[in-house]
Amino acid sequence: MTIRVQTGDFDVGAEIAALRQGDARIGAVAAFIGLVRDINDGSQVNRMTLEHYPGMTERSLERIVLEAKTRFSVDHALVIHRVGELLPTDQIVLVVTAGGHRGDVFAACEFIMDFLKTEAPFWKKEQGAKGDSWVASRQSDDDAAARWRDKAV
Repeated sequence: MTIRVQTGDFDVGAEIAALRQGDARIGAVAAFIGLVRDINDGSQVNRMTLEHYPGMTERSLERIVLEAKTRFSVDHALVIHRVGELLPTDQIVLVVTAGGHRGDVFAACEFIMDFLKTEAPFWKKEQGAKGDSWVASRQSDDDAAARWRDKAV
């Protein structure tokens, strides 16, 4: 399990290669890459600033990944989340899971991302043509996480 919160960009191919290097148990890898969009809820976005609570954020991500590993048969998981100022098309987050079979690997990747969106302490401020605004949580994100709570471990 690798968790990183960083300002710098990441190389998806290099991260996946490092995660699975030499592990013959791996038959499937799933990845999610979140990007900065240039529009949100109909408003132009010129820049996004992501903030976090150092230490607490990493512990929250570790708990989420450990929960995913207890629910699903995955051998490896990686979460990289960027903070600081980002521009449209910049990468924000990378979640990668790897294991023996695609079903568990896909589910674990989705589980981690759903809970990252709702439980990890990150705050987003968008700057655009209408000024600066903090991004509010979305009901759709809460709904996505809630469906996992209804499923037994």
